[in-house]
Amino acid sequence: MIIRRIVPISAAKVMSIIYALIGLFIGVIIWLISRMGGFPSDPANDAMFGSEWGIAAVIILPIVYGAIGFVGMLVVTSLYNWAAGIVGGIEIQTGEETQP
Repeated sequence: MIIRRIVPISAAKVMSIIYALIGLFIGVIIWLISRMGGFPSDPANDAMFGSEWGIAAVIILPIVYGAIGFVGMLVVTSLYNWAAGIVGGIEIQTGEETQP
């Protein structure tokens, strides 16, 4: 079996979901750290990374990561399709093949 072409939009949608889940995971970690006081806010100078930034991370990071994953995979699949047109694609062996 040879993969000669990948539909860029299809692959980009899948990758955007995967990256959004990664962004959610990282956002939850940042939120937990901020809730435990890992990023203390100084009310005198309104420092960044206070507890309110932890909640923002849970909302913003999945969106940003999802968008980056979508655009990144769109570029990568387009480059793959171009390169596969030159060299023929990636050959994959499956268990369905018989030995001579």
